Amino acid sequence: MTTNATTSTTPTTVAAYAAPAAHAPLERTTVPRRPVGAHDVLIEIKYAGICHSDIHQARDGWGEGIFPMVPGHEIAGVVTEVGSEVTRHKVGDRVGVGCFVDSCRECAYCLKGLEQYCVQGMTGTYNALGKDGEPTYGGYSTHIVVDEQYTLRIPDGIALDEAAPLLCAGITLYSPLAHWQAGPGKKVAIVGLGGLGHMGVKIAHALGAEVTVLSQSLKKQEDGLKLGADHYYATSDPATFTELAGTFDLIVSTVSAPLDFGGYLGLLKTDGALVNVGAPEEPIALNLFPLMTGRKTLAGSMIGGIAETQEMLDFCAEHGLGAEIELIRADQINEAYERVLASDVRYRFVIDVSTI
Repeated sequence: MTTNATTSTTPTTVAAYAAPAAHAPLERTTVPRRPVGAHDVLIEIKYAGICHSDIHQARDGWGEGIFPMVPGHEIAGVVTEVGSEVTRHKVGDRVGVGCFVDSCRECAYCLKGLEQYCVQGMTGTYNALGKDGEPTYGGYSTHIVVDEQYTLRIPDGIALDEAAPLLCAGITLYSPLAHWQAGPGKKVAIVGLGGLGHMGVKIAHALGAEVTVLSQSLKKQEDGLKLGADHYYATSDPATFTELAGTFDLIVSTVSAPLDFGGYLGLLKTDGALVNVGAPEEPIALNLFPLMTGRKTLAGSMIGGIAETQEMLDFCAEHGLGAEIELIRADQINEAYERVLASDVRYRFVIDVSTI
């Protein structure tokens, strides 16, 4: 039975870790939270993943940010209060929040469940302005208020700490793998074995594809094979691009640095697709001939809609898939940022929010 709130107990301010300015170290502070509305849920955040995009935004890598900034869009927690008209969730439910907390709800994409491509622009979980004109603050905080339509159910089969990174890393890989129909008989390559890539390997393997990791070196080869990869190659070895030419139906690149896309396009079969989910801060150069020869596709993909994210969570629970995590205290966030940039994490930092 849904528990309806009569008098809101939402804290007006909550403890959080925020970047006070671009490039500044994150520090403990407080931020406001709105009262629980009729269709809102109040979530006590238990865990928040650290995504590379948090670092990009906190350091103005993708453009000018809104400060103070509380990053975090890989949120796992428990519902502690519901609005009077909430029907999807009840107090005590295990829930998650991903990369956005609202959209226009009216455009063709929102109506199709593709809210991430909202014509008016989705409202980011942080570093955005809500419809009320107030900044949004993310998951590096103790509580968050979110509309029930943008809140996901976390199945019991996934531990909350391992579920948090699925709200970005998991759906970011699941969406293109599902859209380009990775599965039995398909050869799929995942470029980069990091926070995104390791989930790509797990999900592609669970979908039944033959999975290859393409990584700069072989130092993570043992991990990649344990995670479900069938093959592992070093892209620093020129022989890799000769040996694997014309091999793959689908390549998903997770790296946040410019690549030699011509070289990777050469690894595709005719009609194959190279899908980029990493977001480099720098522009890339592209020779079109490798794209044209073989009728290949160079595409992008961005997270997933609410329905697909729920589908991903249910799929991961069914197959026993969670993120490989390193649990940290809140006072280790700045150190964790530097370690992410140095590729020194296997494979996702998750903040124990109780330490905020």
